[in-house]
Amino acid sequence: MKNLRNLLGVALFSLLLISCDSADRPDSTKPKARGEIGEIILAIDSTKWAGPIGDELRDIFLQDIPGMIRSESMFNVHRVDPRAMNRMLKMSNNIVYVTTFDDRSSGSQAINAQFTKESKEKASADKGLYTMRVEDEYAIGQEVLYLFGNNEEELLANLRANKGKIQNLFQIRARGRLEKAILARKNSAAAAEAQNNVGINIEVPASYQIAKSEKNFLWLRQPTPSANRPDISLFFYSEPYTTEEQTFPENILKLRDSVARQHIFGDPEDPSSYMVTEKQIIPAFRNMVINDNFTVELRAPWKTNNLSMGGSYLGYFMVDEQKGRIYYLEGFVYYPNEVHRDALREIETILLKTDISWTDEQGA
Repeated sequence: MKNLRNLLGVALFSLLLISCDSADRPDSTKPKARGEIGEIILAIDSTKWAGPIGDELRDIFLQDIPGMIRSESMFNVHRVDPRAMNRMLKMSNNIVYVTTFDDRSSGSQAINAQFTKESKEKASADKGLYTMRVEDEYAIGQEVLYLFGNNEEELLANLRANKGKIQNLFQIRARGRLEKAILARKNSAAAAEAQNNVGINIEVPASYQIAKSEKNFLWLRQPTPSANRPDISLFFYSEPYTTEEQTFPENILKLRDSVARQHIFGDPEDPSSYMVTEKQIIPAFRNMVINDNFTVELRAPWKTNNLSMGGSYLGYFMVDEQKGRIYYLEGFVYYPNEVHRDALREIETILLKTDISWTDEQGA
């Protein structure tokens, strides 16, 4: 194991500076990390897991994805006794060790034994020091995160203050792994349609096919959904940016439903089967900035107007003030009675690769 005394000096991680996955390094003798995307092995003593620390960790890693028609957690977490961390478990893609240095339980002591006396003293002197990242500790392409404190009070305060940062770390890792898997082969025809009709640059897997394309609109769809594969669609839309009121949540919803009503039907032969936002669940909005463009993320359930179909969707409303246009990008899932989390992560990975600032000059 790497020397924790040396690593503790750089304990506070930066979310945006995640090292590249080194899973393809030919010179490493370590095995490749394994496990599903979004899966986390959480090593923590059972008593601590049953207490306030466990409650806070559940709030971080098992928080419900917002805007869903049913409860689905953000990550797939497996709680393990630290003493049971065998060689196979240590090969996992994501491992989180949680302890406090005053805990005398055997599980916490198994983690504490990995820290030197000097590193514990350093943490004791700095109450804001609560985390340490170690990449490729047991396997290549692996993230090991240590969450620690001198006592529960200190660790709880740091977990509460940094909930979003911890979630974001593993969300970015999951998207990075997924991007390598699904964007190894891209659909160049769909990319060309997006440039010509919507004025944006997109990267989509080769498995997506063009369902509908016209000026300012493009609809892409996975052609072969099955019992083991969700029906995923993506659509892209653009119109002029004329007023700040277009960015208000209620107006974004109106825009979204207007575009869907015009273009998206559960049954193209039935005009009453157009798609609408399901209003029984309050849509979840989040403001952000992507590539210097003001963006609103929208998560909500959808249904067809004739109630024949329904599912979940994730959308991004983006403003390019320089070009004087707004863009709406969405992916929606139809997968009855099955988990939508993985499909939404695929949608998120694809849509966040979209460049709305693309111009003909860039493509020349």
